[in-house]
Amino acid sequence: MPDLSLWQHIAIGLIFIWTGFVRTGLGFGGAALGLPFMLLVIPDPLFFLPLISVHLLFFASLTASTQLSHIDWNYLYRSLLVMLVPFFAGIFGLLNLPAQWLSLLVFSMTFIYALTYAFNITIRSNHYLLDWLLLGFGAYVAGTSLIGAPLIVAVYIAHVAAHQLRNTLFILWIIFVSIKMAAFLSAGINLHFSYAIMLIPLAAIGHYYGLKAHRHMLGSGTTAFRQKIGIVLLLVTSIGIWQSLA
Repeated sequence: MPDLSLWQHIAIGLIFIWTGFVRTGLGFGGAALGLPFMLLVIPDPLFFLPLISVHLLFFASLTASTQLSHIDWNYLYRSLLVMLVPFFAGIFGLLNLPAQWLSLLVFSMTFIYALTYAFNITIRSNHYLLDWLLLGFGAYVAGTSLIGAPLIVAVYIAHVAAHQLRNTLFILWIIFVSIKMAAFLSAGINLHFSYAIMLIPLAAIGHYYGLKAHRHMLGSGTTAFRQKIGIVLLLVTSIGIWQSLA
């Protein structure tokens, strides 16, 4: 177990309940909407990304494996042809850029996401060139920090049926995270695997309520939920950007 203070352990536990809820409720965003909070506790993305990766592999596999018929394999394959190269470029950046730069990237990107959530601005693509741009940049950001999901979803939502969207995204995250974990191992990054396992019961609480929220949001929409978390994220990311630049 990492040598952390009591308040850090409590804060990390609460954040992982939140990430479990968001990941399962929306099908994406566990890292994008959780990592900014984590970096206020410990300003080192390489500490948290292996923990997030272990949880994503576990919960995404658990959910998607029971609904393999609800996956758009054709579009998943086509989109991967666009995303794999920038994703690998992002992993190279993750392993070589200073932690302060990576933290600033996380806070800046999430600040942009928060603006779109708070003001109900939907990122959508209606042209194949914009599709490629969003998929490519989203994959690069996912490679550096696993927070490229909102950009990728902006394209997927236009090409994948609603009932297949979440599970198709889960398979995409499983592929991306498997590659990222292999890169961590080859680079000698401490995965804190036992700590990640200890946090799974807390994330499972969020996972359970996320499943309930997902069924509710399929019927009623996600606008109100997005606006509320957008306002909170604007505050959190503003603090994070200030700390990163200080």
